[in-house]
Amino acid sequence: MERFYPIGTPGQPWGDAEKKAWFESQSIQRSYNDEVLAAIESLGRASNSSSGSASNSAFDVVQYGALTLDPERYRLYAVTVTSSNPEAPWVLITGGVHGYETSGVQGALGFLATEAASYRDRVNLLVAPCVSPWGYETINRWNPNCHDPNRSFYTSSPSEEAAALMAMVAGQGVEFLVHMDLHETTDSDENEFRPALAARDGEAMDPGIIPDGFYTVGDTPNPQPEFQAAVIAGVEAVTHIAPADANGQIIGSDVTQPGVINYPFTDLGLCAGITGARFTTTTEVYPDSPSATPQICIEAQIAGVRGGLDFALNQSGDN
Repeated sequence: MERFYPIGTPGQPWGDAEKKAWFESQSIQRSYNDEVLAAIESLGRASNSSSGSASNSAFDVVQYGALTLDPERYRLYAVTVTSSNPEAPWVLITGGVHGYETSGVQGALGFLATEAASYRDRVNLLVAPCVSPWGYETINRWNPNCHDPNRSFYTSSPSEEAAALMAMVAGQGVEFLVHMDLHETTDSDENEFRPALAARDGEAMDPGIIPDGFYTVGDTPNPQPEFQAAVIAGVEAVTHIAPADANGQIIGSDVTQPGVINYPFTDLGLCAGITGARFTTTTEVYPDSPSATPQICIEAQIAGVRGGLDFALNQSGDN
């Protein structure tokens, strides 16, 4: 097997030495404190403001864990917006499960800042904007131990990011109507993260095609196609939807309707499967498109959440 990644021996899975070498090759490229925690803290300040602004919608900011790598630097936070309606359903929004996927994080924060207040009579919101803060700072898919958090949402998870989120969500003791997990598909998936995965597992690298545009991933056992279509419809006003490739697929999975594929969430250990909610999706936007900008990607995530929530609330009678 030819070498396609600088760490390890082709055809041989990594051991501790290779994983350590990979970790030591990573570097801090942006600030979790400045770009994420500051925004979360501003929400908390808004809740304590006496200005009376309609945007100050009772944000409850709670630390639910911290990464052992640096517990002070990598504190994990969730934001709750409790509804004024005691019968309102619960909605979970997660971002940054893959820390490098910027618009997932900033889209979750943007939704809180610009849209949460308008939903407060209809839903209880629980938002974890940045599940993987070390990954956010190093612009990485994996965690420091070479685990992919978004393949690690299961009992006795090897990912402390996944384990902390699951414990926090379970601790709410509520039933969720909606869970939307915000992601990106980037060119670096093909030129860095998939080669690293193949090298880590001692496998050959099989090149793929990165889709140009937004798409969603539904749950194979519970696809909710009309819900996925509503998310897509919301995003279409902001950015383009990824077309199917020549095989009628996106990232190797059959397209079931424009911009929609399905994965078995629980079987794959995906974040979007942790609640058993009626309406679940993973959103994917393509920030490397010549037709997109970072701000467009953030706005697409917000529009997708809005489209999905409006549909789910109409279906459940909470409108």
